[in-house]
Amino acid sequence: MAQGRERDEGPHSAGGASLSVRNWESSIILCRKSQPGMDVNQMSFNPMNWRQLCLSSPSTVSVWTIERSNQEHCFRARSVKLPLEDGSFFNETDVVFPQSLPKDLIYGPVLPLSAIAGLVGEEAETFRPKDDLYPLLHPTMHCWTPTSDLYIGCEEGHLLMINGDTLQVTVLNKIEEESPLEDRRNFISPVTLVYQKEGVLASGIDGFVYSFIIKDRSYMIEDFLEIERPVEHMAFSPNYTMLLIQTDKGSVYIYTFGKEPTLNKVLDACDGKFQAIDFITPGTQYFMTLTHSGEICVWWLEDCACVSKIYLNTLATVLACCPSSLSAAVGTEDGSVYFISVYDKESPQVVHKAFLSESSVQHVVYDQQGIFLLVGTSEGKVFIINANSSSSFQIIGFTEVAKDILQISTVSLLETDIVKVMVLSSLPEAGRSRLEMFTLPTLLPQVSTTFADERGRLKDEIIHKYLYELEHALSSAVLGFQSNQIYGFCSQVPYICSYLLPEEEHTGIYILKPYKKVQSRQYGPGLLYLSSHGLWLITIAKCGILCIRDVYTLETFAWCRSHSHQGHGIQSMRISMDGQNILVNGRDDGTLVYLKWKRFGGHLASEILDYYQKLLISLSSAMDKENHYLSTTPKVSVDLGSDSEHTKQKASTDLSQDELVLTDVKKEIPWIQQKSQEAIKKEVNLFSKKRKEIKQGIKSLSKTILNMMEENDKLENIAKLDQQEFGLDLEELERLHDESQEEVAKIIKDVEMHNLAKSYLAELIKEECWNSMAVKGRALKCFHIPCVVENFPMKARTVEELKELERVLQQKKIEAECLKLRKEIVEAQSGVKLIKQRHEEDDEEEEEEDKTVKYSNLPNYLLGSLSTDFGVDTSLLSSQLELHSREEKINQIILLKDIIYKVKTVFNNEFDTAYKQKEFEIARVKERNVRIREIILDLELEEAVWQPEFEDCEKPERMLVVQDEEITAHKHIKPWHKAKELMVNHEKEHWLLIQDASTRLRALMDMMGGVLEVKKEDILRMVIPQPAFMAKPDAVWTEEERKQFKDYEKKVKELNEERDKYRKSLEAELKKLQNSIQESTQAFDEHLKRLFERRVKAEMVTNQEELKISNLAFSLLLDEELSSREKFLNNYLTRKQHEKSQTSEAVRKSREDLDVYKEHYDNLLAEDKVMDRSFKKEFSEIPGHQVDILYKLFKRRPRISKQKTHSETTSVVPFGELPGSGKLNKDAFAQLMKAMDELDNISNMPEGLDPLVWNHFCMTRRAKVENEQKVKQKAADLLEMATFLQKRVEEEEKVQQEIERVFHELILLQEEKVRFQLNLTIQILLKQGQVELENFQLVLEYSDAILINKNIIEDLNSVIRTQGQKKVASMMESKDVHKRILQIEWEHKKMEMEREDLNQKAWDIQMLFFSRDRQKYLNEPNYEALISIQIGIMEQTIAVLDKTHKKNVENCKKLLKKLGKFSNQKDIANYALSCNLREELVAVSERKDICNAMGSKLTCEKIVKERYENMMQQQKLTNISKQQAEQISILQTEVERLRMKTFPALVQM
Repeated sequence: MAQGRERDEGPHSAGGASLSVRNWESSIILCRKSQPGMDVNQMSFNPMNWRQLCLSSPSTVSVWTIERSNQEHCFRARSVKLPLEDGSFFNETDVVFPQSLPKDLIYGPVLPLSAIAGLVGEEAETFRPKDDLYPLLHPTMHCWTPTSDLYIGCEEGHLLMINGDTLQVTVLNKIEEESPLEDRRNFISPVTLVYQKEGVLASGIDGFVYSFIIKDRSYMIEDFLEIERPVEHMAFSPNYTMLLIQTDKGSVYIYTFGKEPTLNKVLDACDGKFQAIDFITPGTQYFMTLTHSGEICVWWLEDCACVSKIYLNTLATVLACCPSSLSAAVGTEDGSVYFISVYDKESPQVVHKAFLSESSVQHVVYDQQGIFLLVGTSEGKVFIINANSSSSFQIIGFTEVAKDILQISTVSLLETDIVKVMVLSSLPEAGRSRLEMFTLPTLLPQVSTTFADERGRLKDEIIHKYLYELEHALSSAVLGFQSNQIYGFCSQVPYICSYLLPEEEHTGIYILKPYKKVQSRQYGPGLLYLSSHGLWLITIAKCGILCIRDVYTLETFAWCRSHSHQGHGIQSMRISMDGQNILVNGRDDGTLVYLKWKRFGGHLASEILDYYQKLLISLSSAMDKENHYLSTTPKVSVDLGSDSEHTKQKASTDLSQDELVLTDVKKEIPWIQQKSQEAIKKEVNLFSKKRKEIKQGIKSLSKTILNMMEENDKLENIAKLDQQEFGLDLEELERLHDESQEEVAKIIKDVEMHNLAKSYLAELIKEECWNSMAVKGRALKCFHIPCVVENFPMKARTVEELKELERVLQQKKIEAECLKLRKEIVEAQSGVKLIKQRHEEDDEEEEEEDKTVKYSNLPNYLLGSLSTDFGVDTSLLSSQLELHSREEKINQIILLKDIIYKVKTVFNNEFDTAYKQKEFEIARVKERNVRIREIILDLELEEAVWQPEFEDCEKPERMLVVQDEEITAHKHIKPWHKAKELMVNHEKEHWLLIQDASTRLRALMDMMGGVLEVKKEDILRMVIPQPAFMAKPDAVWTEEERKQFKDYEKKVKELNEERDKYRKSLEAELKKLQNSIQESTQAFDEHLKRLFERRVKAEMVTNQEELKISNLAFSLLLDEELSSREKFLNNYLTRKQHEKSQTSEAVRKSREDLDVYKEHYDNLLAEDKVMDRSFKKEFSEIPGHQVDILYKLFKRRPRISKQKTHSETTSVVPFGELPGSGKLNKDAFAQLMKAMDELDNISNMPEGLDPLVWNHFCMTRRAKVENEQKVKQKAADLLEMATFLQKRVEEEEKVQQEIERVFHELILLQEEKVRFQLNLTIQILLKQGQVELENFQLVLEYSDAILINKNIIEDLNSVIRTQGQKKVASMMESKDVHKRILQIEWEHKKMEMEREDLNQKAWDIQMLFFSRDRQKYLNEPNYEALISIQIGIMEQTIAVLDKTHKKNVENCKKLLKKLGKFSNQKDIANYALSCNLREELVAVSERKDICNAMGSKLTCEKIVKERYENMMQQQKLTNISKQQAEQISILQTEVERLRMKTFPALVQM
């Protein structure tokens, strides 16, 4: 549209690389912009201003202006800020110089996000974090308006209006109609836009053209036009009377406006690329094409014009034309073959349909004489069909070949009565190719029943079927006409080979060897074709070259590159019978090439033309017969779409053509299934009696097996057979067994891999959290109170950390030495106090120690932590008020980390000591519990013995070791291990029997209870036997018996007394042991409580040091941000200065050009004035009245009549009169010169004037007119150059303002950096417990304050401090005296209590009862033997108890086993419930997502809400920080007041 607007403007190219404007007349590039920064998908010029163009991409829109100064052109681009996806606008902040950043008075300056990200290059100017990126509208198309505005259509359905000058974007509102459009016509996004009066025309993806009626800031959509497919492009004619429309299919329409608008199709495109092609016999006038969607076209060969079309409405694959009739066969994906009659080229029709099988048809081939049609399917079947239409295309039969059929080749010669067929298939697993050949007699249609069986399969022995294999793979192969030769195209190597077939018959597979091999000089897999006379071998390949070779020598005598290899070369080709016409179909480029010989003659032409004539004569009778039959055959009633009907289909219908299958096909049964069903019915009728006998035998056999299975169930387990042994199908049993073994092996492998993954993960966790720890994390628990103390897990410091620490320590020591030497030099130079200096030199080491102690004893509030409480040296730490440089901060962080490490080490040492103490306490408790258990057993008490143990948290290494009792699964014991255990148990029982047979042991048990001596502990179980006479009455006792009875009573009494005494001693000992355990454990608990307090304090110190490290790290980070910001500003300043130099150079050059051009203009204007003034001088020789007449004629100018446009055209064309361009100026100047020729005519010459003078006058006037035109053109160019210079000056001023702004920003940044380096963040420890006063006003006004010397205050403070120290010393002295008095009183009470205790002990010693047991212990020589006997008795008792315990344990195990089975059942039930629960949770989550999606708010509302919450939270935190700052200031004032208040008042007495 813009090419006719200006003569200097021409075709331009825009792409991903460059944008250029060139003069299309002189082919000179006027200006170029490399890499415009966007992928342009549409570009258009402003019809009202050719120097303004719009470029749009799916994400951006930019308006480019072409500025000109004389012959110099340049681009100026401006981007349009698009709205968000919802149509709202985003207030974008300045990334380079943000003005709305908050001020933080505590943590330093707040910098832009680019500085925080560390960006210093050009990417910082456009950097935005992911959270700050919002999706914008996506433009699709645009168009200009007469007011130089832009209409933009977006994918989201919005229509934008952009002002061409200010680039302000306005989102137009859509006015919904009362009856909205149907869903299928719902307008989504415009594909193309064209402007018309009061709106635009837009096309969507639904095949409709809509009219947008725009008023103010709203628009309404109306239907304008309906097209068959989606519209991709639209364009108006210059007079706006016609609209050119192009669809996505490629069809072109012209819509003509008027009283009765018309829509005419100019170009009809095919539906997709060509799937197959072929010539209509004989191939001299027409050919046919087939697309994948089922569109069949008949083309005229002369000018390649489409004659007719027919639509099958099904997916088609292959096409072949019959040589013996005007018919064609089309194969489809559903397994059908359609027979098309092309007797009437302008109205082709389907005459027959054959549904062969359910697999797709891949090959359709006619033999050379048109006798048979060979159809190859994907399942490896080749169907033979009678090609004659008079036989209703009878299906003769089929033969089975390999599945992957590559090509079918036939040879049908005129002098023979057979048809040879060869089928090429691939064997990809073996890397070979297979050839299958068979012969079909021409009389086969008459005797087809004898050649095929009942299922339609041709008999191999009758059709002479032979198998051949080749040792290499072929992509194509054809059967030669002469000498039984085969020609093949190798797929792996670029060779064409010929193979000789054996003359003798063979069985099995015959391996063919190459007979002749020629290099093809074509790359990629190719195809071979033979001409009609069999002497030309045509090869095509992926390279896109077609070669015609001699069949004998295989040498190329003609070739043509018809397609490009980038489109994957050639898919197929066809050659006519006379060899003069060749059709070549591309694979992926969508082109069909028609080739014709430039020179066709000689021996090659005569051979094929002779054979062509013979073939036509041979086929003439058959062709006449078949064509006559086709002309009378009625059309088959299948659901086909005609041309007129197809134009009415929509894009949605075309996209769903796969679903438009024929209704008859669903009900039809394939021919192969019909034949199979007929054969089955015959077999059923033939073998019905035999089938009944077999079924009865099977039933009887099944009954016998069932009886055997019932008998097997009644047998014992040893005699029973497995269920599988009754299966009669042994192969099936073996297959099931193998499948089960494979499944088991797979499960075992999965479990092993799962366990391996878990083990690897466990090893990683152990290595990271346990092995890498120099100090393992563990805890300590108290014995009686719920208190737990944990140590600090610590990793060993790396070599790099130790080196860095050593470097910092060495640097600190060097700095200390340097400081010391500087002080000494200063004191030596001053010469003051020389005696002190000598004394200092003698006691240098003592002074260093004093200074170190003094520095390390600084108050904790200056250090900011309590690390000195752990004995850590802090003398090397720098003061918090001196950390200004980056190096000092880094060194301080390293020293603080070392302090944290030392604090943790000190506490861990204390923890290890407490851990060892607990181990000692537990061992001592175990030792005492042994005696306690003995006492409890002797006293027969039912008390539980308290035995403390370490828990897993105290010994975490136990968590890494799996104990046997933790394994719940039963251990699998192999049979030989069970047998070994049984043998060992049997040997143990045998040994016990032998031990029981020992007479010595039995005698000891009978006589002395199993022990040799009685122990003291057995006195409680001793019993004195009664005399035998006590069974008689008292009256019959004798004196001797009465004495024995008295002795018996005395012994019993003494025994009871001994028992009581011994029991009391045991109880006292038990109580003493328990008390000692209680005291020792409580003492440990108290120690652990103190350790817990120590742990809290250590953690406090660690947190304090880490807080200091965090503050220092934050300051380092902020320092890096400031440096990044400074680098960015310096780089930005450098770029702006470079831009400033460029703009200055442009201004200088423009000003020089303007001055030069202005000088030329002034000279030209002066020449024009000189010509006007010198007119009368030049004609001074003629009379004056003639000079006046000539001067009037000299001033006269012709009137140029402007062409008036018709009112109708003016009312239709929206852009009206376009501004003048260079071409129009040329036309106007030529018209002016033409009018001047009329004025120069001799008829306009005044009377009486000499013709020579008139000629001179005409030449002078013409020169004057030309000069005036030049002046006008120069004036316009001068104005344009002045405007260009003004714009360059404005750009220079803008750049200068940017530079000044950068300088100002750098100054502010440097001030902020200095302020940040001086304003340090220090950490101070505040004493807790202060009381805050209410309504305390902090004084911040110091107008009435005076300035005094600092020394006066320091002297007064020193006096106050000295007096205060004296008073504190006297108070401490009195406090010590009082404390001493209290201590003496306490010691006196203690001594009195000790005296009472000693008296009580002496009285107890005097009253101590000396029992017989104690006497027996002192007097009995074999007391140990007695004790051993008692021990033996106790061991027997323990053995009995152990046996009873084992029985109980076995019972518990049986119960546990039952509970385990019950638990497994519950686990299975729980698993089923968990699966159901998972499904329910998925359903609930899906419903929840649906509800959230349906009820969610808009993105902008969420963003607004989040920003509002963030602002409120920030404001709240700011108020809290202000309140805390006020409270801190109040507290500081109160501390100062209290400190002044606590000073002692020293009054002079």
